[in-house]
Amino acid sequence: MSVELHRLSNGFRIVTENMPGLQSASLGIWVTAGGRHERIEQNGIAHFLEHMAFKGTRRRSALEIAEAIEDVGGYINAYTGREMTAYYARVLEADVPLALDVISDIVLNPVFDPAEIEVERGVILQEIGQVLDTPDDVVFDWLQEAAFPEQALGRTILGPAERVSAFSRDDLAGFVRERYAPGQMILAAAGAVDHDEIVRLAEALFGHLPAQDVDQASPALFTGGERRETRALEQAHFALAFEGPGYRDDAIYAAQIYASIIGGGMSSRLFQEIREKRGLCYSIFAQAGAYADTGLLTLYAGTSEAQLGELAELSVVEMARAAQDLTPVEVSRARAQMKAGLLMGLESPSSRAERLARLMAIWDRVPEVEETVARIDSVTTDDVRAFGAGLITGGKAAMALYGPVANAPLLADLKGRLAA
Repeated sequence: MSVELHRLSNGFRIVTENMPGLQSASLGIWVTAGGRHERIEQNGIAHFLEHMAFKGTRRRSALEIAEAIEDVGGYINAYTGREMTAYYARVLEADVPLALDVISDIVLNPVFDPAEIEVERGVILQEIGQVLDTPDDVVFDWLQEAAFPEQALGRTILGPAERVSAFSRDDLAGFVRERYAPGQMILAAAGAVDHDEIVRLAEALFGHLPAQDVDQASPALFTGGERRETRALEQAHFALAFEGPGYRDDAIYAAQIYASIIGGGMSSRLFQEIREKRGLCYSIFAQAGAYADTGLLTLYAGTSEAQLGELAELSVVEMARAAQDLTPVEVSRARAQMKAGLLMGLESPSSRAERLARLMAIWDRVPEVEETVARIDSVTTDDVRAFGAGLITGGKAAMALYGPVANAPLLADLKGRLAA
């Protein structure tokens, strides 16, 4: 398997990887325009724009967009993240040109029909309502807000209902003009693809776009804080976060290994101590997520009102204890889990195309898989312990609580327990 790169004169990037033996391909356009690139009055517009891309172009109606791909047995979708918006499809090898034509059409030529805007506005407002009714979703939005208050990175991707209710056609078109520049776009394709053909097609579809300077997102500042919302739910939802490294920081590998050890699976410390031994919850986990310039090490659990205090205190005790006595065996297991997850994911053309796009956005190149594996293998037990100790002594944390949480411990109390 070989990765090939090409950059058009306007800055548009193309990255492909042929996977011999496959008869299908995954491809898409990843745009470095997500929630953190919105001004406060635009909050939610990147996601609204993603919805509108499927509602008609100058060449195709909404139905024709869907039929073009589904008539050949393919699949098309999109998503909005905090740092990227993606439009992607999976099709058979012969239909790659068709898929790229459709994706380019919805990215470059949306009509933003006023009637369709109103229809999709209602859909998005329903989506916002659904998230608000899903406690283990909304608690993470609140945690993000507590970690990065008054910042684009701390705001929700969906945006508040009052802003979504007010977006106009001009607002949508304005965000496209500001952010959908060729230098912000990456065409990634994996599977049964021919690099030269993809480049030729991309040149015809995107080569005419003028190069454009785009303002960079404001640097993130992890401030930390607490948000709790008391509501009569069956469970109390508890989420705790500490600042972690960004994608470009070598410490990201130690962070991911530490998160795996404390809460990455059934053998993790939190799962074993809090769920298996004490029966305090059904769901508990930890994870290390990253952005371009910062990250979050996050812990989540759902439990009863009566057991929340004990669970929260035990969680920070286990975090502190791991920083002191996690073992080489645990580090080896976490490394194996990370490498297996990486390598298993590469067996899917969709996962591989996603990886190509993300690595191009981060590094402007695609590191060899062996390079990533070597970085994982280079993390020592001392490195992971040092990372955990740094979390504890760093002093900044964020917490979000939702449900019957009026009597839950304060964030300051948990930080004190960590320090002790």
